[in-house]
Amino acid sequence: MAQAKYSRIDGRKSSSYCSTISIVVFVAFCLVAIWTLMSSIAPDQNPDLASEDAGNEVKQMVPENGSRNFKGSSGDLLEDSTNEDGNTGNEQNIVERESENRAEENQDEGVKVNSDDKSESEEEPKRQVENDGEGKTGDGGTDGGVGEVMDAKQTEFDDNKSELVEGEKKLETEESNLTEEKKVDQPEIFPAGAQSELLNEATTQNGAFSTQATESQNEKESQLASITKDQSGYSWKVCNVTAGPDYIPCLDNLKAIRKLPSTGHYEHRERHCPDEAPTCLVPLPKGYKIPIQWPKSRDKIWYYNVPHTKLAEIKGHQNWVKVTGEYLTFPGGGTQFVKGALHYIDFVQKSLPDIAWGKRSRVLLDVGCGVASFGGFLFDRDVLAMSFAPKDEHEAQVQFALERGIPAISSVMGSKRLPFPGAVFDVVHCARCRVPWHVEGGKLLLELNRVLRPGGYFVWSATPVYRKNPEDSGIWKAMSELTKSMCWDLVVIKKDKFNEVGAAIYRKPTSNECYDKRPKNEPPLCKESDDPNAAWNVPLQACMHKVPVEKSERGSQWPEQWPLRLEKPPYWLNSQVGVYGKGAVEDFTADYQHWKNVVSHSYLNGMGINWSSVRNVMDMRAVYGGFAAALKNLKVWVMNVVPIDSPDTLPIIYERGLFGIYHDWCESFNTYPRSYDLLHADHLFSGLKKRCNLKAVVAEVDRILRPEGKLIVRDSVETIREVENMAKSLQWEIRLIYTNDKEGLICARKTMWRPTKVETIMSAIS
Repeated sequence: MAQAKYSRIDGRKSSSYCSTISIVVFVAFCLVAIWTLMSSIAPDQNPDLASEDAGNEVKQMVPENGSRNFKGSSGDLLEDSTNEDGNTGNEQNIVERESENRAEENQDEGVKVNSDDKSESEEEPKRQVENDGEGKTGDGGTDGGVGEVMDAKQTEFDDNKSELVEGEKKLETEESNLTEEKKVDQPEIFPAGAQSELLNEATTQNGAFSTQATESQNEKESQLASITKDQSGYSWKVCNVTAGPDYIPCLDNLKAIRKLPSTGHYEHRERHCPDEAPTCLVPLPKGYKIPIQWPKSRDKIWYYNVPHTKLAEIKGHQNWVKVTGEYLTFPGGGTQFVKGALHYIDFVQKSLPDIAWGKRSRVLLDVGCGVASFGGFLFDRDVLAMSFAPKDEHEAQVQFALERGIPAISSVMGSKRLPFPGAVFDVVHCARCRVPWHVEGGKLLLELNRVLRPGGYFVWSATPVYRKNPEDSGIWKAMSELTKSMCWDLVVIKKDKFNEVGAAIYRKPTSNECYDKRPKNEPPLCKESDDPNAAWNVPLQACMHKVPVEKSERGSQWPEQWPLRLEKPPYWLNSQVGVYGKGAVEDFTADYQHWKNVVSHSYLNGMGINWSSVRNVMDMRAVYGGFAAALKNLKVWVMNVVPIDSPDTLPIIYERGLFGIYHDWCESFNTYPRSYDLLHADHLFSGLKKRCNLKAVVAEVDRILRPEGKLIVRDSVETIREVENMAKSLQWEIRLIYTNDKEGLICARKTMWRPTKVETIMSAIS
């Protein structure tokens, strides 16, 4: 009985016990499944551990074809990043591929952390960068592996699958919503607008960014942005200097000027360039406007473009300049031609018909030009006048000239030669130019003798010519003795009754016969080794160069009359080799034909340039002057610059009836800011990069160029890209860019933009 009872009790107990065991086991399985599920979807509770665990699991679970897909997609991404150029049409596909492959990236990251034994503080910045992208590392970083991990776990719990269906559906819904949210919040992979252009050009220049193939998409974005900034995000500041909007770096180096031992020869008006060329931008005058177009600009300019009134106060009675409302007006007068420059020009012609304005006499040097009204009205007689005066000797006189559309430079007859070749000017003119020609053995007049062509004229319109007071009479006597010893022939002295002034006109000899017959070698002849064309930073000497007499020598014959001289090769080129390696005559002809084709087929019609708004033009590397010659039918003038490290072709340019100057583009040019409407640089910048800071050169271009002025650069593709990037960083408008093989061209338009940050140039602070 007892055993039977026991048996009944055991039987009931066994049945109840089994039920209990079943429930416990079921609950245990559920708890295990829930724990597994929660651990796989919530790794952010322990980021380091979760990332490593997920990486290990994914390494085991991801099928082989998944790995191949990742490698392929990373390559696609790299290609997209260098080719899409701001097109976000495929962004969702990119996000999806990255989402699928994030698990392997996390695995790789985990390996890096463990193998390098990096601290958490060292890894935190990298995780932060990665968390800023399309999906956060803690959540979206394992999205691609979550479903696969869940499938693996579910195979171990088939008996309990029905219990987890609802939870799985809920999880899938949440994951789907999370993925969609990340797609919406994902920042653009490629920038748009102007930035996309910069990105495109930067990648074109530097090729594919293959080093980023194994990095996260966010790191790709960061590095691409960094490279774009390095190449095109140049930092610019406004120059803080005493001269303000009128800053000329090599003429406003006050630190160097203060150290000069003497200023008796106007050394303080000569060039003293800073040790490093500035890279800051000159500010605009308050109220600056786009300049008035030629020919109206000859008569009036905007006051606020050159807001200086001192000259109007001092010289207003001589009709130099007047303040008229919002304009500065120029009646066309001067100290020696109060009643008008045209009358004075015709007076000189009548005094000496052989001067033949615009035919025999084409290129003139005007010394101490004032506001250059003389040169401005010589255009009506087909004469080009290179006018110059010292900076600030009369406030802003050269700046007035340039704003009016009249050629002029800031220079002085001091202790160094003028930056022109020898024997190139047909006429030299001085109207009350306040230069003491007769002192120190006539050193300054001998410099004019150097640049004056044999047979050329010196027109001296000054008070010693027509006044008889003791001072003027003494100067006239000294000048008479000096010019006679120089073998200059006093051709005529005439008085202009209308303006109540007079002019003496001298002629330079065309042979050495007079030099040989002088009783004294005073002034002395220069040594045979002295090159009359050497003019860059060369000290003045009180000597004269012999006149060339051989028929094949330059200067032995007068050039052809204008305009024939523009197109005909100079007679003295026959025996020389040209710049491009062929005979000089063939080179000259080919160069001219080349620029005629370029100007007529491209520059006049293909650049979008309104040439009626262009007046002041500079060719920064002129060679034969073909570019300037091709513009002969336009109402423009061209300053032809021959760099000091280029073949010396400047005498050829003058022989053509054009003008120009020597210059070193590693330094600032002797002109005021906002002087030119168009700058042209043909294969200049690529050479300058070897010895100059190209950013400083571009800053100088910005200084010289007027707002809305144009820059045309022809150069290597690499250099064109650099110029383009700098122009864009200056907020310039890129009008045209063209590349063909290794050569390129860019046309850019300067805007009114000025940066907000300021850079103080200590050498230019008073």
